[in-house]
Amino acid sequence: MDICCFDLEGVLVPEIWIAFAEATGIEELKRTRRDEPDYDKLMRFRLGILDEHGLGLSQIQEVIDGIDPLPGAREMLDELRQQAQVVIISDTFEQFASPLMRKLGWPTIFCNSLEVAPDGHVTGYKLRCEQTKLTTVRALQSMGYDTIATGDSYNDLAMIRASKAGFLFRSTDRIIADNPDIPAYSTYDELLAAFRGALGVA
Repeated sequence: MDICCFDLEGVLVPEIWIAFAEATGIEELKRTRRDEPDYDKLMRFRLGILDEHGLGLSQIQEVIDGIDPLPGAREMLDELRQQAQVVIISDTFEQFASPLMRKLGWPTIFCNSLEVAPDGHVTGYKLRCEQTKLTTVRALQSMGYDTIATGDSYNDLAMIRASKAGFLFRSTDRIIADNPDIPAYSTYDELLAAFRGALGVA
Protein backbone atom coordinates (compact mmCIF):
# COMPACT_ATOMS: atom_id res chain seq x y z
CA MET A 1 0.00 0.00 0.00
CA ASP A 2 1.24 3.45 -0.90
CA ILE A 3 0.67 6.82 0.69
CA CYS A 4 1.75 10.10 -0.90
CA CYS A 5 3.30 12.67 1.46
CA PHE A 6 3.44 16.36 0.61
CA ASP A 7 5.08 19.36 2.15
CA LEU A 8 2.65 22.30 2.22
CA GLU A 9 4.27 25.71 1.88
CA GLY A 10 6.12 26.32 -1.36
CA VAL A 11 4.68 23.10 -2.82
CA LEU A 12 0.90 23.52 -2.59
CA VAL A 13 0.43 27.03 -1.18
CA PRO A 14 2.60 30.14 -1.02
CA GLU A 15 4.93 30.54 1.95
CA ILE A 16 2.79 31.93 4.77
CA TRP A 17 5.55 33.88 6.46
CA ILE A 18 6.59 35.47 3.16
CA ALA A 19 2.98 36.51 2.51
CA PHE A 20 2.83 37.98 6.03
CA ALA A 21 6.14 39.76 5.48
CA GLU A 22 4.80 41.32 2.29
CA ALA A 23 1.55 42.34 3.98
CA THR A 24 3.34 43.97 6.91
CA GLY A 25 6.42 45.25 5.11
CA ILE A 26 8.70 43.38 7.56
CA GLU A 27 11.40 42.02 5.27
CA GLU A 28 13.05 39.92 8.01
CA LEU A 29 10.03 37.61 8.08
CA LYS A 30 10.82 36.39 4.57
CA ARG A 31 13.35 33.92 5.99
CA THR A 32 12.10 30.33 5.57
CA ARG A 33 13.40 26.77 5.94
CA ARG A 34 15.00 27.23 2.54
CA ASP A 35 17.28 29.82 4.17
CA GLU A 36 17.59 28.47 7.72
CA PRO A 37 17.71 24.70 8.30
CA ASP A 38 17.46 25.09 12.10
CA TYR A 39 13.71 25.21 12.81
CA ASP A 40 13.99 26.31 16.44
CA LYS A 41 16.36 29.13 15.52
CA LEU A 42 14.04 30.26 12.73
CA MET A 43 10.90 30.18 14.91
CA ARG A 44 12.55 32.05 17.78
CA PHE A 45 13.64 34.68 15.28
CA ARG A 46 10.09 34.97 13.93
CA LEU A 47 8.51 35.21 17.38
CA GLY A 48 11.01 37.89 18.33
CA ILE A 49 10.03 39.93 15.27
CA LEU A 50 6.32 39.55 16.13
CA ASP A 51 7.03 40.79 19.67
CA GLU A 52 9.06 43.69 18.40
CA HIS A 53 6.22 44.87 16.16
CA GLY A 54 3.34 44.04 18.51
CA LEU A 55 1.79 41.52 16.12
CA GLY A 56 -0.24 38.47 17.11
CA LEU A 57 -2.15 35.50 15.77
CA SER A 58 -5.16 37.46 14.50
CA GLN A 59 -3.03 39.57 12.16
CA ILE A 60 -1.39 36.45 10.72
CA GLN A 61 -4.72 34.67 10.28
CA GLU A 62 -6.12 37.69 8.46
CA VAL A 63 -3.35 37.38 5.89
CA ILE A 64 -3.82 33.59 5.62
CA ASP A 65 -7.52 34.09 4.82
CA GLY A 66 -6.41 35.83 1.62
CA ILE A 67 -3.95 33.13 0.52
CA ASP A 68 -5.01 30.80 -2.27
CA PRO A 69 -3.35 27.52 -3.29
CA LEU A 70 -0.71 27.79 -5.98
CA PRO A 71 -2.29 27.57 -9.45
CA GLY A 72 -2.82 23.92 -10.35
CA ALA A 73 -2.15 22.53 -6.85
CA ARG A 74 -5.76 21.65 -6.01
CA GLU A 75 -6.32 20.03 -9.39
CA MET A 76 -3.14 17.95 -9.07
CA LEU A 77 -4.15 16.74 -5.59
CA ASP A 78 -7.64 15.86 -6.81
CA GLU A 79 -6.15 13.79 -9.64
CA LEU A 80 -3.68 12.01 -7.39
CA ARG A 81 -6.27 11.21 -4.72
CA GLN A 82 -8.19 9.16 -7.27
CA GLN A 83 -5.26 6.73 -7.26
CA ALA A 84 -3.69 6.92 -3.79
CA GLN A 85 -4.05 8.21 -0.25
CA VAL A 86 -2.51 11.65 0.26
CA VAL A 87 -1.35 13.35 3.45
CA ILE A 88 0.29 16.70 4.04
CA ILE A 89 3.18 16.72 6.53
CA SER A 90 4.04 20.30 7.39
CA ASP A 91 5.92 22.43 9.88
CA THR A 92 3.07 24.92 9.80
CA PHE A 93 0.58 25.21 12.66
CA GLU A 94 -2.99 24.13 13.35
CA GLN A 95 -3.94 27.77 13.80
CA PHE A 96 -2.74 28.52 10.25
CA ALA A 97 -3.88 25.43 8.38
CA SER A 98 -7.69 25.33 8.39
CA PRO A 99 -8.51 27.93 5.67
CA LEU A 100 -5.79 26.48 3.45
CA MET A 101 -7.06 22.90 3.87
CA ARG A 102 -10.57 24.06 2.93
CA LYS A 103 -9.24 25.53 -0.31
CA LEU A 104 -7.33 22.30 -1.05
CA GLY A 105 -10.39 20.08 -0.53
CA TRP A 106 -9.71 19.09 3.09
CA PRO A 107 -6.73 16.72 2.75
CA THR A 108 -5.37 15.20 5.95
CA ILE A 109 -2.59 17.30 7.49
CA PHE A 110 -0.08 16.54 10.23
CA CYS A 111 1.37 19.77 11.61
CA ASN A 112 2.45 21.59 14.77
CA SER A 113 0.69 24.03 17.09
CA LEU A 114 1.32 27.53 18.40
CA GLU A 115 1.16 28.53 22.03
CA VAL A 116 -1.07 31.61 22.16
CA ALA A 117 -1.94 33.86 25.11
CA PRO A 118 -5.57 34.96 25.68
CA ASP A 119 -4.75 38.34 24.09
CA GLY A 120 -3.58 36.63 20.87
CA HIS A 121 0.12 37.09 21.61
CA VAL A 122 2.12 34.14 20.23
CA THR A 123 4.27 32.96 23.12
CA GLY A 124 5.84 29.85 21.62
CA TYR A 125 5.25 26.72 19.60
CA LYS A 126 4.91 23.01 20.19
CA LEU A 127 6.25 20.37 17.84
CA ARG A 128 4.02 17.36 17.32
CA CYS A 129 7.14 15.20 17.61
CA GLU A 130 10.87 15.45 17.03
CA GLN A 131 11.97 15.40 13.38
CA THR A 132 8.31 15.70 12.51
CA LYS A 133 8.45 14.79 8.83
CA LEU A 134 10.88 11.88 9.11
CA THR A 135 9.12 10.54 12.22
CA THR A 136 5.75 10.69 10.45
CA VAL A 137 6.83 8.81 7.33
CA ARG A 138 8.51 6.16 9.47
CA ALA A 139 5.31 5.79 11.50
CA LEU A 140 3.32 5.37 8.29
CA GLN A 141 5.82 2.77 7.11
CA SER A 142 5.46 0.92 10.41
CA MET A 143 1.74 0.60 9.62
CA GLY A 144 2.45 -1.12 6.32
CA TYR A 145 2.54 1.84 3.95
CA ASP A 146 5.21 2.59 1.37
CA THR A 147 5.68 6.35 1.31
CA ILE A 148 6.32 8.59 -1.67
CA ALA A 149 7.28 12.13 -0.67
CA THR A 150 7.87 15.58 -2.08
CA GLY A 151 9.00 18.92 -0.72
CA ASP A 152 11.09 21.95 -1.47
CA SER A 153 13.25 22.67 1.59
CA TYR A 154 16.04 21.33 3.78
CA ASN A 155 13.53 19.94 6.28
CA ASP A 156 11.92 17.78 3.56
CA LEU A 157 15.09 15.91 2.63
CA ALA A 158 14.88 13.32 5.41
CA MET A 159 11.33 12.23 4.57
CA ILE A 160 12.15 12.19 0.85
CA ARG A 161 15.21 10.00 1.40
CA ALA A 162 13.37 7.68 3.80
CA SER A 163 10.63 7.02 1.23
CA LYS A 164 10.56 4.45 -1.55
CA ALA A 165 10.51 7.38 -3.99
CA GLY A 166 10.85 11.11 -3.48
CA PHE A 167 11.06 14.33 -5.40
CA LEU A 168 12.07 17.95 -4.96
CA PHE A 169 9.49 20.44 -6.20
CA ARG A 170 10.28 24.08 -7.00
CA SER A 171 13.27 23.93 -4.72
CA THR A 172 16.28 26.24 -4.66
CA ASP A 173 19.24 25.86 -6.99
CA ARG A 174 21.44 25.20 -3.95
CA ILE A 175 19.29 22.36 -2.59
CA ILE A 176 18.95 20.80 -6.04
CA ALA A 177 22.72 21.02 -6.63
CA ASP A 178 23.47 19.54 -3.21
CA ASN A 179 21.10 16.61 -3.83
CA PRO A 180 21.64 15.61 -7.47
CA ASP A 181 20.28 12.10 -6.88
CA ILE A 182 16.79 13.39 -6.03
CA PRO A 183 14.63 14.13 -9.10
CA ALA A 184 13.59 17.79 -9.19
CA TYR A 185 10.49 19.14 -10.89
CA SER A 186 8.94 22.55 -11.42
CA THR A 187 5.44 21.86 -12.81
CA TYR A 188 2.48 19.98 -11.38
CA ASP A 189 2.19 17.90 -14.53
CA GLU A 190 5.75 16.67 -13.99
CA LEU A 191 5.12 16.03 -10.29
CA LEU A 192 1.88 14.14 -10.93
CA ALA A 193 3.60 12.00 -13.56
CA ALA A 194 6.41 11.23 -11.09
CA PHE A 195 3.97 10.15 -8.40
CA ARG A 196 2.05 8.03 -10.89
CA GLY A 197 5.28 6.42 -12.00
CA ALA A 198 6.19 5.57 -8.41
CA LEU A 199 2.68 4.21 -7.85
CA GLY A 200 2.96 2.08 -10.99
CA VAL A 201 -0.15 3.56 -12.62
CA ALA A 202 -0.59 5.08 -16.06
